[in-house]
Amino acid sequence: MDRIAGIETEYGCLTLESASSRGLEAWPLLVKNHLFKTARLGAIDLHYRDYEEPPGNGGFLRNGGRLYLDMGHLEYASPECRSVRDMVAYDLAGDRMIQQALNELGAGDSVSFLKNNIDHHTGATFGCHENYLMHRRTEFRPEAIGGLLSFLATRQIFTGTGPVGSARVTAFQYESTRSEEPVDFQISQRADHIVNDVYQWVQFNRAIINARDEPLADERKFRRLHLLIGDSNMSPYATALKVGLTALVLKLLEEDCLPRQVALFDAVAATQSISHECSVQTIVRLVDGQCRTALEIQHAFYETAHRHLAGRDEETDWLLANWRFVLEALEYKPQALLGGVDWISKKWLLEAFRDEEGLGWDDPWLESLDLEYHNLNPEKGLFFAVEASGEIARFNQNAFFDAAFTQPPQDTRAAGRGIAIAQFIGEEDYLVNWDSISNARGAILEMPDPLKDYRSSVRDFLKHRRVAPMGD
Repeated sequence: MDRIAGIETEYGCLTLESASSRGLEAWPLLVKNHLFKTARLGAIDLHYRDYEEPPGNGGFLRNGGRLYLDMGHLEYASPECRSVRDMVAYDLAGDRMIQQALNELGAGDSVSFLKNNIDHHTGATFGCHENYLMHRRTEFRPEAIGGLLSFLATRQIFTGTGPVGSARVTAFQYESTRSEEPVDFQISQRADHIVNDVYQWVQFNRAIINARDEPLADERKFRRLHLLIGDSNMSPYATALKVGLTALVLKLLEEDCLPRQVALFDAVAATQSISHECSVQTIVRLVDGQCRTALEIQHAFYETAHRHLAGRDEETDWLLANWRFVLEALEYKPQALLGGVDWISKKWLLEAFRDEEGLGWDDPWLESLDLEYHNLNPEKGLFFAVEASGEIARFNQNAFFDAAFTQPPQDTRAAGRGIAIAQFIGEEDYLVNWDSISNARGAILEMPDPLKDYRSSVRDFLKHRRVAPMGD
């Protein structure tokens, strides 16, 4: 995709009675401390990052990513990645670090971390936030925003992870536009919790696109597109499509090649309608008064991307080929997507269980199985029991590589940061941010360009403990 991207994942946590004596809140803290203090996979923060992140709350990892506590949740932010395969591997690295820590703490059988987005008991949601680097010169004209929102609202047909039931959402200045009829099963876990199209807040007025302008880079050159709409995917193949195809659509936006006449009349209502009807043939209304299905809109984006981007590089062609495969399978043979599209995989599992046990969709047992699909433990998680085939199986089997635990991507700013973190473990003289490293004596190395690797600059900084030259 040749674009910097990253994913922030918030994990849920469940405990059995044998582990509950320590309290549910203790396990994210115990896992975080184990990864930094025992496994030594990163350098813990020694300073306040802001008023909600005191010293010791988290830190950067040797692989260039970051692990920390966020309002009681354990959260992992991947390093900056420049290819789809790196993005998937480093996303999986967070899952595997957490599960490995549980196993090493002797709690693998009694504590579970879940890569999902909802709590059926409280109705709360936790996020999977996507980040994409864009040039500051990119113009977000109304028609461009409308096209991007249309893609994001409809991509759930292959990126959704499918919860049982629906959630009631309370938000400031929000009146629900969706039907209050009961929902047995829907496509997206985040759809019910998205109440705006573009907005700055994250917690109380979640939007499809978060408008906070925080590039974590040279703000004169770059902006960071921050998306809140995505589900946390268990399928590596789904993660590849989610990030890779969004990157292709951003390329179309930058080149002013987005498909025409696809802007939705109400992107939030369309997002919820598609999810609740649980059908790729859900009809949504466009700004111009026409109506199209979610599948037709995705076909329009695919056809435009194929026309303008095919042949640019091997990864782009892989994404285009699999985009077409998924859209055709969604229409004609959904079972071919088992192991590749999470909501289809989960629905298939739950329907088989319902038939076997004679259960209704409102049975609490199904909510438990819903959560168990997202269990990071391969010996327990229901996702790992789904047998994929063809390209989906090949991709999922080869998605992770061991180096993603301790080695950062070598073609982004994370490469330099990883060198610094490996040096800082056990020291007491450092301060690390996404775009800089410094020490207590005031020496600082700024790293404002995420597309540079900064390896030689960081080595020089570590050697001399002074400001390093900016060229790399």
